[in-house]
Amino acid sequence: MSVAQAARHAILLAAGKSTRMQSRRSKVLHEVGGRALLDWSLSLAQDLSCARRIVVVGTDPEVRAAAIARVGASDVVVQDPPLGTGHAALQARDALATAGGVTAVMFADTPLIPIAALQELYARVEAAGGVAVLGFEAAEPGAYGRLIEDGAGGLARIVEAKDANAAERAIRLCNSGVMAAPTALLFDLLAQVRNENAKGEYYLTDIVALARAAGHPAQIVRCAEADTLGVNSRADLAAAEAAFQAKKRAAMLAAGVTLRAPETVFFAWDTEIGADCEIEPHVVFGPGVRLAPEVRVRSFCHLEGCFVDSGAIIGPFARLRPQADIGVGAHIGNFVEVKAVRIGAGAKANHLAYLGDGEIGAGANIGAGTIFCNYDGFDKHRTEIGAGAFIGSNSALVAPVRIGAGAYVGSGSVITKDVEADALAVARGRQESRAGWASAFRARKQKK
Repeated sequence: MSVAQAARHAILLAAGKSTRMQSRRSKVLHEVGGRALLDWSLSLAQDLSCARRIVVVGTDPEVRAAAIARVGASDVVVQDPPLGTGHAALQARDALATAGGVTAVMFADTPLIPIAALQELYARVEAAGGVAVLGFEAAEPGAYGRLIEDGAGGLARIVEAKDANAAERAIRLCNSGVMAAPTALLFDLLAQVRNENAKGEYYLTDIVALARAAGHPAQIVRCAEADTLGVNSRADLAAAEAAFQAKKRAAMLAAGVTLRAPETVFFAWDTEIGADCEIEPHVVFGPGVRLAPEVRVRSFCHLEGCFVDSGAIIGPFARLRPQADIGVGAHIGNFVEVKAVRIGAGAKANHLAYLGDGEIGAGANIGAGTIFCNYDGFDKHRTEIGAGAFIGSNSALVAPVRIGAGAYVGSGSVITKDVEADALAVARGRQESRAGWASAFRARKQKK
């Protein structure tokens, strides 16, 4: 039976209790690469052009709210009580009753499955019908279910490790748990699954034997073991993060990015870096960072939600926060924090500054110790600095305020009013000198 060109759907199982995470939060809301595990699975289903993405949740209100926020209430179903993976998948039956096409059952705690593996899984079912299962060759099969092949290279059955004999335990081809079938057939098979086992649960894996008994083909699609890494504990989460980072670093190097010490650089899932950028050791990229080609990020910087244009130099020890927009050839130096500021081409803030909410014109110079006083306790206000302006060291600019193009602000000033273009603004106490005061003071102290 061919179901080619039919719609694709996905059931994402997110109803687990996450006991081994030792966390108040469900494991599917923990992050890898700055992205929740649930979002990895939902994004994969979206990239596969799934028309419906049904999320099966348990009784955790936080997970349910998160799922509804992402796919809408009509595509979220509840499994209560939890009676196994087969029972969980069956909860999506009403939501997909008239959907047709092919449906894959996926897990919201496996963030690293590549799209190519799922494309093949769907394609196999679309071409031949029946059931297709994603499997992998395990270095240490351990507690994984074993995929038992038939003589023609298809899947005969799945044997759980605890039920396997010695010969079956020696098999390294293992079950990832991810499988697909025509939607109507999937729910027909799930309805036949029984819970006659030690745990009294309904297992998704039982549909393979049921499909074969009814004359439907069962196939195996292979992927790498690392691709199927599931997260059930903090150790698993760390392993998934390490696997993601290793893959991302390799991709960056292949794309022409220089990483001086790759193992010390950490990327987010959506980090974009242009060719000929140089990233020094100990740099962290949070979500939402884009670097144009030929940017240099020096050691111990943290970037998130920002854009850096070509030729700019960031750091060392700089922090770029959301909506920081760094222009061509600009310099952001050590211990400078930038948040929601557009910094023009060639502008420099080389030392010890906080720049929040505003704009800095091309070629402007921001002295050490400069602060944009952007928050009044209730609202944020903007500071605007014109092209070529010079802000002296240890200046506080109290927003809202505008410094005109080419203007100078004297060091140590507290600026509360706009400064005209090409003007000099000095706002500090007048210096006085009293000759001989210091020696007289010391003499009095010594006598006392």
